[in-house]
Amino acid sequence: MSLLRTGLFALAYAVATVAGRLTVMDDTNLSMVWPAAGVAVLWFCAQRHSRTLAVDVAALVAVTVAVNLATGGSGRFVVVVVVANLCQVALTLLLLRRWQPAQWRADGQLGLSRPRDLWILMAATIAGTGLGAVMGAAGMWLINGHVSVASVAVWLIRNAAGVLLIVPAGLRLRLLPGWTPWWRAVPWWRSAECAALIAGSVLAYWFTFVVLNGLPLAFALIAITVWAGLRMPTTFVALHGLVAGTVAVLFTLVGPGPFAVITGHAPRALVAQLFVSMIAVIGLVLALGRDERQALLRQLTEDKADLARQKEQAQRHGQLLSAIIDSMADGVLVIEADSRVALRNAAMARLLGERFSPDSRIASGSFYGLFHLDGRPLADHETVAARVLAGEERARCEMLLRDPDVPEVRILTVIGTRLLDEQGAPLAVVVVHDATAERRHRDELTAFAGVVAHDLQNPLMAMRAWTEAAGDALQDVPPHPMVSEAESNLLRAQRAGARMRALIDDLLAYTTARDAIVRPVALDLERLVTDIASARVDAASAAGGLVPRFTINTPHQVYGDPPLIRQLLDNLIGNAIKYTAGDVVPVVTVTSAVRDDRIAVTVADNGVGIPAGQHEAIFGNFHRAHTGSSFAGTGLGLSICQRIVHRHGGVISAADDPGGGSRFTFTLPPVPPGSAGPVHPAETRHGLPGRPHSPDPHP
Repeated sequence: MSLLRTGLFALAYAVATVAGRLTVMDDTNLSMVWPAAGVAVLWFCAQRHSRTLAVDVAALVAVTVAVNLATGGSGRFVVVVVVANLCQVALTLLLLRRWQPAQWRADGQLGLSRPRDLWILMAATIAGTGLGAVMGAAGMWLINGHVSVASVAVWLIRNAAGVLLIVPAGLRLRLLPGWTPWWRAVPWWRSAECAALIAGSVLAYWFTFVVLNGLPLAFALIAITVWAGLRMPTTFVALHGLVAGTVAVLFTLVGPGPFAVITGHAPRALVAQLFVSMIAVIGLVLALGRDERQALLRQLTEDKADLARQKEQAQRHGQLLSAIIDSMADGVLVIEADSRVALRNAAMARLLGERFSPDSRIASGSFYGLFHLDGRPLADHETVAARVLAGEERARCEMLLRDPDVPEVRILTVIGTRLLDEQGAPLAVVVVHDATAERRHRDELTAFAGVVAHDLQNPLMAMRAWTEAAGDALQDVPPHPMVSEAESNLLRAQRAGARMRALIDDLLAYTTARDAIVRPVALDLERLVTDIASARVDAASAAGGLVPRFTINTPHQVYGDPPLIRQLLDNLIGNAIKYTAGDVVPVVTVTSAVRDDRIAVTVADNGVGIPAGQHEAIFGNFHRAHTGSSFAGTGLGLSICQRIVHRHGGVISAADDPGGGSRFTFTLPPVPPGSAGPVHPAETRHGLPGRPHSPDPHP
């Protein structure tokens, strides 16, 4: 394909060179027109990425030499023309490449679609033809011993006119690969106007160059060019300028017309070529400017349509969001910095008994009937909205709603979050949840815990007492095989009772960890872990066993429910002590570190470790990893730990400790800004009376 284009362009260049040589004005061999300059620029624009570019250069040189020698040019003149043409084309293409790099890349196509492209082409053309004129004048001076300014000007203007006429027409016709006929871009309703323009052009040029002959009225023909530039497609305008320029040059050559009467070859050529260049540039400037305006209008129309689609989509999303908010069971309230209500859903109205302040501003707590859980009135500065607007990032509270319009007292859980609007002003997003049923369920759970602690454990204690009494009675009976069997049965009954009591304790702990309301506060890990470790050391000393050794490095604070976090740490530390070989002193290491936006706590031990393949399964309900061993348990301990961690938004995992034993790591949230100081370890005791901490949180 590249070689085919080379052949076609070489043929076109040969025809243009012959046409130019036919217009030689005198013995200086200086032609009046030089269309070959435009063909050469168009040729090497099309072949700029060709791998056979050297073949194109050789073809251009061969055609130039052959045509000039065949039309009477001397050998020295041919050398001058070849050098000047090559320099002219090279500089023009170099400037186009520098000034239009995007269109010069392999994936870009040199085009002419806006006035800026035309100005760049004109600047590159003037620079290239200027260099060609200088090189040509220098060569002619070497040949003839003299050179005139007029001949340099003619060389410059004729070559520039050839480029400005032929290159735009070629680019618009897409002589480069992928061209599209220009006439397909002409709307059908302009056919009549196009025909009228063609007819008007023929009549105007015939009247100006033939009828009026020598009268200097060629400027009137600019009106035809303006008509074409304003109304016709750019491709048509480029072809119209090419045809009009050709007609003007032909009339000047054969005799009639306003330019033919000019005496002197050089002035005649200069005026004719200036007229041709002006016709071409004026038409293209008008047409390309119109195209650019139309492109901007199309882009504006597309942007407006896209904006309308985005607006419609935003409206749909807004309607959907409003529908979702209105369908929520929890109340949602958005409050601005001046206490004005920006958004309120139907659930909020239902929860508050349809009580709204008349000025769309948040009223005092007494207006809605808000109280603390202990019955004290809720002060205005204690509300979640007031705390968030005062600077807290996140606030939470529980309160009572006593309103005459509400048939029963409600317990509400209120959570507020601080946001900023477009101007940076604070907003309070308040979510209100009716926790009455959950509180009732929690009360029922507490009652169930009391039943478990009293009504179920009392029979077990009675059974234990009776079995111990029976065992003491058997001590006074003389040895007998039946006595030994009875003592063995009593011992098994005691162990079964102990397992039953441990199972009840763990089921109660698991239910509490799953269903109890989480009330997070700031907790000092160092003090909490130290308190638990001290209790474990005291218990081991009292029992006469091996006293565990602790290494504690937990300088961080966490945000969690005190009883649940204490139970979590006590279970894991109890595991670390319990699951150690009987003759080995337990060594427990508890550390904490910041991991992303969480606090990671690690409990490591020197125990028997976790069997291979069970590092995830041990967190399942009733799963026991060390079955058939001397380590007794119910298999609920780690399920309780996992549930507590999950309810605090964290994760827990188990792994083998590099030094032997096991390593448990869990994450907890850090203390948010604005929270109260950490509570004392004594305040973290579990609130269920009579329920000891499970000695077996390990499977």
